[in-house]
Parts: sequence; structure tokens; C-alpha cells
Amino acid sequence: MKLWGGRFEKATDHMVDDFHSSISFDKRLYAEDISGSIAHATMLGETGILTGEEAREIVEGLKGIRKDIAQGKVQFDTEAEDIHMNIEKLLIERIGENGKRLHTGRSRNDQVALDGHMFVMNAVSQTRDLLQDLMRTVLSTARQHLDTVMPGYTHLQKAQPVTLAHHMMAWFQMLKRDDQRLREVRDHADSMPLGSGALAGTTYPLNRQRVAELLGFSRITENSMDGVSDRDFMLDYIYAASVSMMHLSRFCEELVLWSSHEFRFVEMDDGFATGSSIMPQKKNPDVAELIRGKTGRVYGDLIGLLTTMKGIPLAYDKDMQEDKEALFDAHDTWTKCLLVFDGMLKTLSFRKEVMEKGAAGGFTNATDAADYLVRKGMPFRQAHEVVGRMVLDAIRQDKSLNEFSLAQMREYSELFDADVFDALSILACVSDRRVPGGPAPQAVLASIESGQKYLDECNS
Repeated sequence: MKLWGGRFEKATDHMVDDFHSSISFDKRLYAEDISGSIAHATMLGETGILTGEEAREIVEGLKGIRKDIAQGKVQFDTEAEDIHMNIEKLLIERIGENGKRLHTGRSRNDQVALDGHMFVMNAVSQTRDLLQDLMRTVLSTARQHLDTVMPGYTHLQKAQPVTLAHHMMAWFQMLKRDDQRLREVRDHADSMPLGSGALAGTTYPLNRQRVAELLGFSRITENSMDGVSDRDFMLDYIYAASVSMMHLSRFCEELVLWSSHEFRFVEMDDGFATGSSIMPQKKNPDVAELIRGKTGRVYGDLIGLLTTMKGIPLAYDKDMQEDKEALFDAHDTWTKCLLVFDGMLKTLSFRKEVMEKGAAGGFTNATDAADYLVRKGMPFRQAHEVVGRMVLDAIRQDKSLNEFSLAQMREYSELFDADVFDALSILACVSDRRVPGGPAPQAVLASIESGQKYLDECNS
């Protein structure tokens, strides 16, 4: 007999039991569900809705169930539909009729909402730990390469020289925004919905603030209909996962390119690469490629839940059972990718000499040649045109700008003088860009220190 079966004259079809059941995936919410039930029972006892002894027996029974589930001693029942009904059924079996009092003043609607809020708050803490570990690895990499010059790109063509440290700190800023976004997600999830009932609250004198206090929430939800039907906080988490996975995917795309023979900027550690079943020379960046591929999976979780929610009227509807698999998958995929990406980056070898050689080609100092003329008094647009003609001739002659003699440069402008060669050196092109946020070592070091301060404050 179902715990809700009093109104029904016949049993649910076995096919519907399987179709309707969510225990196969929501069983992972057992810890959140039991914690919520313990807080609810405690409050019922404190308010006199249950006697103190009734509440204590329920709480002890729930603690025993939690311990047994953690030790793998519990077999869940598909016919009990979900984790909430399974735990209640187990409680009744263990402590008898008193177990039936647990559900006083609540509905599965506000119960499942509570579990979701608690899961997301816990997920945020876990994910932020992994994100900040990766941020530390990026900072460490940047510190080691303050003077490693490499080409910067736009349109995947060489643009201007930068340092590897500067490049790494660009990724740090993205990860920092991911971390800040998660702080906002936690704030959105930090509202306690239990007491909303099915949709209209309850006539029992519940102390909702007390339940919030017991569970570590800073506030309660303010509308019972919204309390049971809100899934925005889940969407926020999956959106945060999607943006962060996009960042990881872009990073991986660079590592895939950089590890190719055409670039040879990096060498993947053997522990984070694979070979070919037919080509003995291959060393494939499969970890980076797989993270890049899994980004689409997380996007799918976001679009799937957005689509599920878009047509649901207030308040709770069974469609919302589809929220958990998307949330769980986004969380599991994101955290696993953060963990393996951190390991891959820690073991990566950078070919400094290849990077520095790459920075010297492709006319990456052309902008500096134009800036040199501007400092000598020429308007920038005119300087841009002059250097553009120099580049065109250099391409035709298969030489770099530095390979022009001073006399040849003066054929383009009399403003060129002997100091132009110092201005066009790759090191000068980097070190002279001291503007805050720029690639000069001192500017990058300031950025690194700012990043370290952020992480220190996160953990203070």
C-alpha cells in the first residue's frame, strides 16, 4: 500500500511504478533528506506539535537509517517512488506508528525543494574548493613564467608579444569570475522552503526560522507557492557550470593547439595523454579534448532544465522531477573536469625557447614600430600606414622589421633613428607595456599578488 494510497481503489500499474519512480537517482539526496527531517522533527518537538519523546524517537530512528545507508546496508524500494518516501517507510518499519508522525506539517513538495536547496549549497562549497585549487595552480604557473615571452594572438594569427604569465593570468580572471558567480549561486540557494507545504503552507504553528537555523540557512522563503516551485537556484548552478566549462573548453582548445607539432609550445605529461592503436608516433591530448567535449553535455543540462521549467504553471508539477538528473550531471561533470584539468596543468611542460622564437615571428612588433613614430611626432593613423607598407615589403623580401637597416627604414620615414632597434626588440615590446593589466612583468606580478590576495580572503 502506498503511503498516499487512501484515496485510490486499485494499485498503480507496474509500468507506471517504474516510470514514476525517481529513487534510482534521487537516492543520492539521502543525507540532505534525513538532515531536513531531523530538523523538522526537532522543531515539531520544540513547538509541542509532537511530544519531546516522539520527536526524540523519530530523530534517533533517522540517524540510524542515515548510518545504515552510508554503510550500504539499505535496499531502496522502487514502489516507494523516491528518497523521501523510502526513508519514511524505513522509519515506520523501524519505530512503528510514531514514524507516521514525521510528515506532520509538511509535503513532499516542500521537502524535495529543501533537499534541492541543501544539495546546491553543498555543491557550491565543493565546487569552489576545486576551482580555487585550479586558480592556485594557474597562479603558480604564472609566477614561474614572468619572463617567458610568447606570441599573443587575435583571429588565431600572431598579434603582439606577451608573456606566458600574462596569458595564464587571463585564465585566472575567468576562473575568478566563475568563483564569484558561485558565491551568488549560494546566496540564491540560501533560503529555507520547508513549511511551504504542498503550496499553501500549513495550519500547524511551525517555527520555520528554527528549522532554518538548525540547517544553516540564513533566511526562509517568503511565499509558499514560490517556495515549492522555484528551481532558479538549480538553474543558477547549472548556468555557472556552463560558463565555467566554456572557460575550461577554451583553455583546452589552446592546449590542444599548443601541443601540436605545428606549435610545439607544450608537452603533455604521459599521465594525461593517450596513444593511437595504429600510429605508434601519436601522443594525443585526449584529456583536454574530452573536457572540451563534455562542455556540450553541461550546456545540454542547462537547456534541458530551462525547457522543462518554461511551461509549468504554479505551483508544483511532476515535471519538476526532471530537475535532479540535470543538476547532478552538471555538478558531477564540472567537478570531475576541474579535478582532471588541474592535474593536467600541474604536469604540463612549457617549451620556453619555442614560445620565444614564435614571439619573434609574424611581425608582432609592428604596433611598437607605429608607436615609435607616434612618440617622434607622427599622427597614429599615418604611422599605421607607414608601418603597414614596411610590413608588406618585408613579407615580399621574406625578412622581419628588425632586419631592415636604418637607411632602409628612413626610406619610409625620416623619423626613424638608431634607437628604433631597441624599441623593436621583443623584450622591449613586452616590458614597455607597464599599464595596469598589461604584460610587463611588474604589471603581471601585481596581478598575481592581487589574485593571491583574493584566494587568501576566500579562505580567511
